[in-house]
Amino acid sequence: MKRLVGTTIRGLRTPIINEGDDLIEMLPHLLANAAQAEGFTVRDRDVLCITESVLARSQGNYAHVNDIADSVKSHFPETPRKVAVVHPILSRNRFALLLRGIAIAADEIIIELSYPTDEVGNQLIDKAEVWNANINPYADVFDEERFNQIFSKYYHEFTGINYIDLYRSICEKEGCKVQFVFANDPRAVAGMAENIIICDVHSRDKSRQLLIEAGGKKVIGLEDILSEPNQKHGYNQAYGLLGSNKATEDKVKLFPRDSQPFVETLQEKLKEKFGKTVEVMVYGDGAFKDPYGGIWELADPVVSPGFTAGLRGRPNELKIKFLADNDYAGLPSEELTCKIQQRIREKLKAEANISAEGSEGTTPRQITDILGSLADLASGSGDKGTPIVYIQGYFDNYADDYID
Repeated sequence: MKRLVGTTIRGLRTPIINEGDDLIEMLPHLLANAAQAEGFTVRDRDVLCITESVLARSQGNYAHVNDIADSVKSHFPETPRKVAVVHPILSRNRFALLLRGIAIAADEIIIELSYPTDEVGNQLIDKAEVWNANINPYADVFDEERFNQIFSKYYHEFTGINYIDLYRSICEKEGCKVQFVFANDPRAVAGMAENIIICDVHSRDKSRQLLIEAGGKKVIGLEDILSEPNQKHGYNQAYGLLGSNKATEDKVKLFPRDSQPFVETLQEKLKEKFGKTVEVMVYGDGAFKDPYGGIWELADPVVSPGFTAGLRGRPNELKIKFLADNDYAGLPSEELTCKIQQRIREKLKAEANISAEGSEGTTPRQITDILGSLADLASGSGDKGTPIVYIQGYFDNYADDYID
Protein backbone atom coordinates (compact mmCIF):
# COMPACT_ATOMS: atom_id res chain seq x y z
CA MET A 1 0.00 0.00 0.00
CA LYS A 2 1.32 3.44 -0.89
CA ARG A 3 2.35 5.42 2.16
CA LEU A 4 0.29 8.59 2.65
CA VAL A 5 0.91 9.26 6.35
CA GLY A 6 4.23 9.97 8.07
CA THR A 7 4.73 10.20 11.82
CA THR A 8 1.70 9.28 13.94
CA ILE A 9 1.41 9.89 17.68
CA ARG A 10 -1.21 8.14 19.81
CA GLY A 11 -1.86 8.74 23.49
CA LEU A 12 -2.84 5.43 25.10
CA ARG A 13 -5.28 5.48 27.99
CA THR A 14 -4.41 3.38 31.01
CA PRO A 15 -5.92 2.49 34.36
CA ILE A 16 -4.61 4.59 37.26
CA ILE A 17 -1.21 3.10 38.04
CA ASN A 18 -0.52 2.27 41.68
CA GLU A 19 2.45 1.02 43.65
CA GLY A 20 3.24 -2.60 42.83
CA ASP A 21 1.61 -2.65 39.40
CA ASP A 22 3.72 -4.70 36.98
CA LEU A 23 4.19 -2.45 33.94
CA ILE A 24 6.33 -5.05 32.16
CA GLU A 25 3.33 -7.38 32.06
CA MET A 26 0.66 -4.71 31.69
CA LEU A 27 1.96 -2.57 28.82
CA PRO A 28 2.25 -5.21 26.04
CA HIS A 29 -1.43 -6.10 26.61
CA LEU A 30 -2.39 -2.43 26.68
CA LEU A 31 -0.65 -1.88 23.34
CA ALA A 32 -2.28 -4.95 21.80
CA ASN A 33 -5.74 -3.77 22.89
CA ALA A 34 -5.11 -0.27 21.53
CA ALA A 35 -3.86 -1.64 18.19
CA GLN A 36 -6.94 -3.81 17.84
CA ALA A 37 -9.32 -0.99 18.79
CA GLU A 38 -7.71 1.60 16.51
CA GLY A 39 -6.80 -0.70 13.63
CA PHE A 40 -3.04 -0.15 13.54
CA THR A 41 -0.23 -2.70 13.31
CA VAL A 42 2.82 -2.81 15.56
CA ARG A 43 5.96 -2.40 13.42
CA ASP A 44 9.72 -2.45 13.85
CA ARG A 45 11.14 0.85 15.09
CA ASP A 46 7.87 2.06 16.53
CA VAL A 47 8.46 3.83 19.85
CA LEU A 48 6.60 3.16 23.11
CA CYS A 49 6.99 6.10 25.50
CA ILE A 50 6.19 5.78 29.22
CA THR A 51 5.92 8.88 31.34
CA GLU A 52 8.31 8.95 34.29
CA SER A 53 5.47 9.50 36.77
CA VAL A 54 3.83 6.18 35.84
CA LEU A 55 7.07 4.26 36.43
CA ALA A 56 7.76 6.11 39.69
CA ARG A 57 4.20 5.45 40.92
CA SER A 58 4.54 1.74 40.19
CA GLN A 59 7.78 1.75 42.20
CA GLY A 60 6.22 3.68 45.09
CA ASN A 61 9.09 6.14 44.78
CA TYR A 62 7.86 8.78 47.22
CA ALA A 63 9.42 10.60 50.15
CA HIS A 64 8.14 12.74 53.04
CA VAL A 65 9.53 16.19 53.85
CA ASN A 66 10.93 14.68 57.05
CA ASP A 67 12.88 12.19 54.92
CA ILE A 68 14.38 15.14 53.04
CA ALA A 69 15.26 16.77 56.35
CA ASP A 70 16.96 13.61 57.64
CA SER A 71 19.02 13.33 54.45
CA VAL A 72 20.13 16.97 54.75
CA LYS A 73 21.11 16.38 58.38
CA SER A 74 23.20 13.37 57.37
CA HIS A 75 25.17 15.55 54.94
CA PHE A 76 25.52 18.44 57.42
CA PRO A 77 25.66 16.83 60.90
CA GLU A 78 27.12 19.79 62.80
CA THR A 79 24.71 22.11 64.61
CA PRO A 80 23.55 24.80 64.46
CA ARG A 81 23.02 24.32 60.72
CA LYS A 82 23.41 27.32 58.48
CA VAL A 83 22.70 26.32 54.88
CA ALA A 84 23.04 28.28 51.64
CA VAL A 85 20.54 27.24 48.96
CA VAL A 86 21.76 28.26 45.51
CA HIS A 87 19.57 29.04 42.48
CA PRO A 88 16.37 27.09 43.17
CA ILE A 89 13.59 27.08 40.59
CA LEU A 90 10.64 29.34 41.40
CA SER A 91 7.99 26.67 41.71
CA ARG A 92 5.44 25.42 44.23
CA ASN A 93 5.42 22.06 42.47
CA ARG A 94 9.14 21.62 41.96
CA PHE A 95 10.82 23.28 44.92
CA ALA A 96 8.52 24.46 47.70
CA LEU A 97 8.40 21.08 49.47
CA LEU A 98 12.12 20.56 48.99
CA LEU A 99 12.75 23.90 50.69
CA ARG A 100 10.44 22.91 53.52
CA GLY A 101 12.46 19.74 54.08
CA ILE A 102 15.69 21.73 54.12
CA ALA A 103 14.16 24.28 56.52
CA ILE A 104 13.13 21.51 58.92
CA ALA A 105 16.78 20.45 59.06
CA ALA A 106 18.35 23.91 59.19
CA ASP A 107 18.49 26.68 61.77
CA GLU A 108 19.23 29.36 59.19
CA ILE A 109 18.97 29.44 55.40
CA ILE A 110 20.49 31.80 52.88
CA ILE A 111 18.61 31.60 49.58
CA GLU A 112 20.44 32.85 46.51
CA LEU A 113 17.97 33.62 43.74
CA SER A 114 19.01 34.33 40.16
CA TYR A 115 17.47 37.36 38.45
CA PRO A 116 15.56 38.49 36.42
CA THR A 117 14.47 34.84 35.96
CA ASP A 118 15.24 31.45 37.38
CA GLU A 119 17.02 28.78 35.38
CA VAL A 120 13.98 27.78 33.37
CA GLY A 121 12.59 31.26 32.74
CA ASN A 122 10.19 31.96 35.63
CA GLN A 123 10.43 35.70 36.27
CA LEU A 124 11.51 36.99 39.67
CA ILE A 125 11.29 40.63 38.56
CA ASP A 126 10.29 42.56 35.46
CA LYS A 127 13.15 42.20 32.96
CA ALA A 128 12.67 45.80 31.79
CA GLU A 129 13.58 47.06 35.27
CA VAL A 130 17.01 45.44 34.97
CA TRP A 131 17.66 47.24 31.70
CA ASN A 132 16.28 50.59 32.94
CA ALA A 133 18.35 50.46 36.13
CA ASN A 134 21.55 49.88 34.13
CA ILE A 135 22.22 46.69 36.07
CA ASN A 136 24.82 44.13 35.04
CA PRO A 137 23.10 40.84 35.92
CA TYR A 138 26.31 38.87 35.36
CA ALA A 139 28.17 40.71 38.10
CA ASP A 140 25.87 42.71 40.39
CA VAL A 141 24.91 41.16 43.72
CA PHE A 142 22.14 42.48 45.98
CA ASP A 143 20.98 41.89 49.51
CA GLU A 144 17.23 42.04 50.06
CA GLU A 145 17.15 45.68 51.22
CA ARG A 146 18.99 46.97 48.16
CA PHE A 147 17.02 44.67 45.88
CA ASN A 148 13.73 46.09 47.14
CA GLN A 149 14.97 49.64 46.68
CA ILE A 150 15.68 49.06 42.99
CA PHE A 151 13.01 46.63 41.85
CA SER A 152 9.24 46.54 42.16
CA LYS A 153 7.53 43.64 43.87
CA TYR A 154 6.71 41.07 41.18
CA TYR A 155 3.95 38.46 41.08
CA HIS A 156 4.41 35.53 38.73
CA GLU A 157 2.29 35.98 35.62
CA PHE A 158 0.74 32.51 35.71
CA THR A 159 0.63 31.65 39.43
CA GLY A 160 0.13 35.10 40.95
CA ILE A 161 2.79 34.20 43.53
CA ASN A 162 5.61 36.36 44.82
CA TYR A 163 8.20 33.67 45.35
CA ILE A 164 10.33 35.66 47.77
CA ASP A 165 7.33 35.89 50.10
CA LEU A 166 6.45 32.23 49.54
CA TYR A 167 9.92 30.90 50.24
CA ARG A 168 10.28 33.16 53.28
CA SER A 169 7.00 31.90 54.74
CA ILE A 170 8.00 28.26 54.20
CA CYS A 171 11.23 28.73 56.15
CA GLU A 172 9.69 30.79 58.95
CA LYS A 173 6.86 28.30 59.49
CA GLU A 174 9.53 25.71 60.28
CA GLY A 175 11.24 28.06 62.75
CA CYS A 176 14.15 28.65 60.39
CA LYS A 177 15.73 32.06 59.92
CA VAL A 178 16.03 33.12 56.29
CA GLN A 179 17.79 35.79 54.26
CA PHE A 180 17.97 36.35 50.53
CA VAL A 181 20.83 37.12 48.17
CA PHE A 182 20.18 38.02 44.54
CA ALA A 183 22.95 37.06 42.11
CA ASN A 184 23.61 35.02 39.00
CA ASP A 185 27.08 33.96 40.13
CA PRO A 186 26.77 31.00 42.53
CA ARG A 187 29.95 32.15 44.28
CA ALA A 188 28.04 35.04 45.85
CA VAL A 189 27.31 32.85 48.90
CA ALA A 190 30.68 31.07 49.05
CA GLY A 191 31.78 32.89 52.21
CA MET A 192 28.37 33.14 53.84
CA ALA A 193 27.82 29.51 54.87
CA GLU A 194 29.89 26.34 55.11
CA ASN A 195 26.97 24.14 54.08
CA ILE A 196 25.82 24.73 50.51
CA ILE A 197 23.10 23.00 48.47
CA ILE A 198 23.23 23.59 44.72
CA CYS A 199 19.70 23.62 43.32
CA ASP A 200 20.51 24.24 39.65
CA VAL A 201 19.11 21.58 37.35
CA HIS A 202 21.14 21.90 34.15
CA SER A 203 24.07 24.05 35.27
CA ARG A 204 24.65 22.20 38.54
CA ASP A 205 28.05 20.74 37.66
CA LYS A 206 29.47 24.15 36.77
CA SER A 207 28.00 25.72 39.90
CA ARG A 208 29.55 23.00 42.06
CA GLN A 209 32.94 23.50 40.44
CA LEU A 210 32.81 27.28 40.92
CA LEU A 211 31.78 27.02 44.56
CA ILE A 212 34.46 24.48 45.43
CA GLU A 213 37.10 26.61 43.71
CA ALA A 214 35.82 29.60 45.68
CA GLY A 215 36.42 27.79 48.96
CA GLY A 216 33.07 26.12 49.57
CA LYS A 217 33.67 23.52 52.28
CA LYS A 218 30.60 21.29 52.18
CA VAL A 219 28.98 21.55 48.76
CA ILE A 220 26.26 19.13 47.71
CA GLY A 221 23.51 19.20 45.10
CA LEU A 222 19.87 18.17 45.08
CA GLU A 223 21.08 14.98 43.40
CA ASP A 224 22.87 14.04 46.65
CA ILE A 225 19.74 14.25 48.83
CA LEU A 226 17.76 10.98 49.11
CA SER A 227 20.24 9.27 46.83
CA GLU A 228 20.97 6.30 49.12
CA PRO A 229 18.84 3.11 48.97
CA ASN A 230 16.34 3.01 51.82
CA GLN A 231 13.58 0.57 52.69
CA LYS A 232 11.49 3.19 54.51
CA HIS A 233 11.04 5.71 51.69
CA GLY A 234 11.82 6.46 48.07
CA TYR A 235 15.22 7.39 46.71
CA ASN A 236 17.03 7.84 43.42
CA GLN A 237 20.68 6.87 43.25
CA ALA A 238 21.35 8.87 40.08
CA TYR A 239 19.28 12.02 40.62
CA GLY A 240 18.25 12.27 44.28
CA LEU A 241 15.69 15.08 44.49
CA LEU A 242 16.25 16.25 40.91
CA GLY A 243 13.16 15.65 38.84
CA SER A 244 10.90 15.38 41.89
CA ASN A 245 7.34 16.74 41.98
CA LYS A 246 4.89 17.60 44.73
CA ALA A 247 2.59 14.62 45.38
CA THR A 248 0.75 15.70 48.56
CA GLU A 249 1.15 18.54 51.06
CA ASP A 250 3.88 16.51 52.76
CA LYS A 251 5.29 14.19 50.10
CA VAL A 252 7.20 14.39 46.84
CA LYS A 253 7.30 11.87 44.02
CA LEU A 254 10.88 11.23 42.99
CA PHE A 255 12.25 10.60 39.50
CA PRO A 256 11.93 6.87 38.73
CA ARG A 257 14.71 4.43 39.55
CA ASP A 258 16.24 1.81 37.26
CA SER A 259 14.75 3.19 34.06
CA GLN A 260 17.37 1.57 31.84
CA PRO A 261 16.79 -2.05 32.87
CA PHE A 262 13.05 -1.35 32.75
CA VAL A 263 13.06 -0.25 29.08
CA GLU A 264 15.34 -3.08 28.01
CA THR A 265 13.19 -5.72 29.72
CA LEU A 266 10.01 -4.20 28.28
CA GLN A 267 11.49 -4.23 24.78
CA GLU A 268 12.14 -7.97 25.15
CA LYS A 269 8.53 -8.54 26.26
CA LEU A 270 7.21 -6.58 23.27
CA LYS A 271 9.42 -8.65 20.97
CA GLU A 272 7.97 -11.85 22.42
CA LYS A 273 4.40 -10.66 21.97
CA PHE A 274 4.53 -8.93 18.58
CA GLY A 275 7.67 -10.30 16.92
CA LYS A 276 8.82 -6.73 16.32
CA THR A 277 11.63 -4.61 17.73
CA VAL A 278 9.81 -1.71 19.35
CA GLU A 279 11.98 1.02 20.85
CA VAL A 280 11.08 2.00 24.41
CA MET A 281 11.78 5.14 26.42
CA VAL A 282 10.83 6.70 29.74
CA TYR A 283 10.18 10.42 29.39
CA GLY A 284 9.53 13.38 31.66
CA ASP A 285 9.47 17.03 30.68
CA GLY A 286 9.79 17.88 27.01
CA ALA A 287 12.68 20.08 25.88
CA PHE A 288 10.80 23.08 24.56
CA LYS A 289 10.19 26.70 25.51
CA ASP A 290 6.90 28.55 25.74
CA PRO A 291 7.18 31.57 23.41
CA TYR A 292 4.64 33.64 25.37
CA GLY A 293 5.75 33.11 28.95
CA GLY A 294 9.40 32.48 28.12
CA ILE A 295 9.45 29.39 30.34
CA TRP A 296 11.57 26.41 29.37
CA GLU A 297 9.57 23.25 30.03
CA LEU A 298 12.53 21.08 31.00
CA ALA A 299 12.74 21.16 34.80
CA ASP A 300 13.77 17.50 34.93
CA PRO A 301 17.50 16.68 34.83
CA VAL A 302 17.04 14.86 31.50
CA VAL A 303 14.18 14.33 29.05
CA SER A 304 14.65 10.55 29.15
CA PRO A 305 16.32 8.70 32.05
CA GLY A 306 16.13 5.39 30.15
CA PHE A 307 15.84 4.40 26.49
CA THR A 308 16.67 1.44 24.25
CA ALA A 309 19.69 1.37 21.96
CA GLY A 310 17.83 2.30 18.77
CA LEU A 311 17.11 5.75 20.21
CA ARG A 312 20.72 6.78 20.70
CA GLY A 313 22.20 9.65 18.75
CA ARG A 314 20.87 12.50 16.63
CA PRO A 315 18.84 12.54 13.42
CA ASN A 316 20.84 12.46 10.20
CA GLU A 317 18.38 14.03 7.81
CA LEU A 318 18.37 15.92 4.55
CA LYS A 319 16.55 19.25 4.47
CA ILE A 320 13.91 18.69 1.79
CA LYS A 321 12.89 22.31 1.37
CA PHE A 322 16.54 23.35 0.94
CA LEU A 323 17.03 20.78 -1.83
CA ALA A 324 13.77 21.82 -3.50
CA ASP A 325 14.68 25.53 -3.42
CA ASN A 326 18.32 25.10 -4.48
CA ASP A 327 19.59 21.87 -6.00
CA TYR A 328 16.38 21.04 -7.87
CA ALA A 329 14.70 24.42 -8.20
CA GLY A 330 12.36 24.69 -11.17
CA LEU A 331 11.78 20.97 -11.72
CA PRO A 332 8.17 19.81 -12.18
CA SER A 333 6.57 18.19 -9.13
CA GLU A 334 6.91 14.53 -10.15
CA GLU A 335 10.56 14.84 -11.20
CA LEU A 336 11.34 16.90 -8.09
CA THR A 337 9.88 14.17 -5.89
CA CYS A 338 11.95 11.49 -7.63
CA LYS A 339 15.17 13.50 -7.34
CA ILE A 340 14.73 14.13 -3.61
CA GLN A 341 13.81 10.52 -2.90
CA GLN A 342 16.92 9.40 -4.78
CA ARG A 343 19.10 11.74 -2.70
CA ILE A 344 17.67 10.27 0.48
CA ARG A 345 18.33 6.71 -0.72
CA GLU A 346 21.90 7.60 -1.66
CA LYS A 347 22.47 9.12 1.74
CA LEU A 348 21.17 6.03 3.51
CA LYS A 349 23.18 3.68 1.30
CA ALA A 350 26.40 5.57 1.80
CA GLU A 351 25.81 5.99 5.54
CA ALA A 352 27.77 9.21 5.20
CA ASN A 353 27.39 12.51 6.99
CA ILE A 354 25.15 14.89 5.11
CA SER A 355 26.56 18.14 3.82
CA ALA A 356 26.20 21.37 5.77
CA GLU A 357 24.12 22.78 2.90
CA GLY A 358 21.73 19.86 2.80
CA SER A 359 21.25 19.82 6.57
CA GLU A 360 20.79 23.57 6.93
CA GLY A 361 18.06 24.31 9.45
CA THR A 362 17.93 20.75 10.83
CA THR A 363 18.66 21.27 14.52
CA PRO A 364 21.01 18.54 15.82
CA ARG A 365 18.96 17.53 18.86
CA GLN A 366 19.11 14.14 20.54
CA ILE A 367 16.49 11.73 19.22
CA THR A 368 15.24 11.14 22.77
CA ASP A 369 14.79 14.89 23.31
CA ILE A 370 12.67 15.15 20.17
CA LEU A 371 10.57 12.08 20.91
CA GLY A 372 10.25 12.98 24.59
CA SER A 373 8.97 16.41 23.62
CA LEU A 374 6.46 14.88 21.20
CA ALA A 375 5.29 12.48 23.89
CA ASP A 376 5.04 15.19 26.55
CA LEU A 377 2.94 17.38 24.28
CA ALA A 378 0.68 14.44 23.41
CA SER A 379 0.17 13.19 26.96
CA GLY A 380 0.12 16.51 28.78
CA SER A 381 0.14 16.70 32.57
CA GLY A 382 -3.57 17.25 33.15
CA ASP A 383 -6.67 15.13 32.65
CA LYS A 384 -6.03 13.42 29.31
CA GLY A 385 -5.37 10.06 30.98
CA THR A 386 -2.80 9.03 28.36
CA PRO A 387 0.54 8.59 30.19
CA ILE A 388 1.66 6.09 27.54
CA VAL A 389 2.39 7.43 24.05
CA TYR A 390 2.92 5.30 20.94
CA ILE A 391 4.84 6.86 18.05
CA GLN A 392 4.91 5.32 14.58
CA GLY A 393 6.75 6.45 11.48
CA TYR A 394 9.31 8.71 13.14
CA PHE A 395 12.19 6.81 11.52
CA ASP A 396 10.49 6.76 8.10
CA ASN A 397 11.57 9.18 5.41
CA TYR A 398 10.26 10.56 2.12
CA ALA A 399 11.87 7.72 0.19
CA ASP A 400 9.87 5.09 2.08
CA ASP A 401 7.06 5.01 -0.42
CA TYR A 402 5.23 1.88 0.68
CA ILE A 403 4.09 0.40 3.97
CA ASP A 404 5.80 -2.89 4.85
